[in-house]
Amino acid sequence: MAKPALGRGLAALLGGAPAVGKAPPEPPVTVAVPAPAANPSVDPRDRVERVPLDRIRPCPLQPRKDFAPESLRELADSIREQGIVQPLIVRERNGHLELIAGERRWRAAQLLGLPQVPVIVREADNRAVLELALIENLQRENLNPMEEAQGYAQLVEQFQLTQEEVALKVGKSRTVVANALRLLKLGPTLQNYLRDGRLSVGHAKVILGLAAEHQQQLAAERVIKEGLNVRQTEGLIAKWQSRTNSPPKPGPAADAQIAAIEGRLRERLGTKIHLRYAHGKGALEISFFSDDELERILQVLGISTD
Repeated sequence: MAKPALGRGLAALLGGAPAVGKAPPEPPVTVAVPAPAANPSVDPRDRVERVPLDRIRPCPLQPRKDFAPESLRELADSIREQGIVQPLIVRERNGHLELIAGERRWRAAQLLGLPQVPVIVREADNRAVLELALIENLQRENLNPMEEAQGYAQLVEQFQLTQEEVALKVGKSRTVVANALRLLKLGPTLQNYLRDGRLSVGHAKVILGLAAEHQQQLAAERVIKEGLNVRQTEGLIAKWQSRTNSPPKPGPAADAQIAAIEGRLRERLGTKIHLRYAHGKGALEISFFSDDELERILQVLGISTD
């Protein structure tokens, strides 16, 4: 006797037709297969579409300003082989599409002369655009230190965000944001050194310990010329701050005036004062070491905390 097929045995166990005997053949049944429904879990904002490359414009809020030609050529070679894997993020703006994220891919596509590129169109105001551009670049570590600092500063100044709020939005600590913003106190030459990588952020943070811009400039040039690491730079700055092996100064008359003003302020406010002055600009630093001392200084200055 032929052994029953496994399928018929299962049918018997599940209460279907008996396992023995030969069932008459059933007529074929035609089943209508519905077209696949749209996936409700896909966010319509993430719909990818292809658009002409010449419809897209760069965004003036983009924090990244430097695009290395060699890096762009390498990206273009990759796109030629693999295509654009990640769509550009854009928004509708005055009849064209403005980039939110993906400017390197857009530039590389221009090098290749691509007629179309994949994009995702989003609705975003200026603040959201800047936040998204910052986040994308920071996650990819594409920003140089000065671009990062200027992006944070734009969020603080243009959109009135606190450093804490900026840190939360870009996924960084408040200390990282605060240290980046300090770099904007450097003179233009030193900022350029940071942009092109001749100085590291570690070097810059140490050099900022010097009061005057001309001192910072001299320190940076010596660091670059002698190839000093951060620890060696700390030693150099410590020597200059203690006035041994100190760099040249603008002149004894100017120094005497600065020292006299610092002395008067110190006497008036009863705390440590540091006045930075060079070529008609500078900063005044008033130190305090407790909330009570801050309140006392504010009272002396005639500022109410109410």
